[in-house]
Amino acid sequence: MKVISLYCATANSGKQREFQQAASSGIVVHRLGQCSCPEEGSSFDENAISKALCYCNALQPKDELGDDALVFADDSGLVVDALDGAPGIYSARFAGSDATDDTNNQKLIRELRKVPERRRTGRFVCSIALVRSENILGVFHGKVEGRILTSPTGKGGFGYDPLFFYPQLKKTFAELPSETKWKCSHRGKAFRAMVKMLKEKQ
Repeated sequence: MKVISLYCATANSGKQREFQQAASSGIVVHRLGQCSCPEEGSSFDENAISKALCYCNALQPKDELGDDALVFADDSGLVVDALDGAPGIYSARFAGSDATDDTNNQKLIRELRKVPERRRTGRFVCSIALVRSENILGVFHGKVEGRILTSPTGKGGFGYDPLFFYPQLKKTFAELPSETKWKCSHRGKAFRAMVKMLKEKQ
């Protein structure tokens, strides 16, 4: 089987780590250099596509054979029903342009402080765009349903993982081992859909 080399367009170390750990047989995920790409789209799909194209245009990555590399970028976030879909595409900067995981989580806790448990539903959503040069090869999706807790639980993961309770396993994403989280996560589902397409086209 031919090895498929993918180049990950992200500055988020947590996402980068998950993608590299998840590389299955026949898949190699490489890290690209840093690139400043504004996220100005109105949807996860638009942001993922613009990010992937931005990295390609700025860095012009090549694969091991010197051909234009396969570059993928994801845009993902937490969609909370009681907040009319917020933080959504603004998940990374929910608490402001200089937000951290902690400040984002603390703002989410404050926003939901009067919301009863039965209404604390939400989902993680992910769009992954795959491009080569200026050609969009596909956009792949994943989502996972859960509930938002009133306080962080667990030390693993990143982002909103400590507040996202996954009912099927009765744990937050921050409590799950990385391999277990990847099997059920929104990002894992979207990534596997992309890999499936690539392997079918080999």
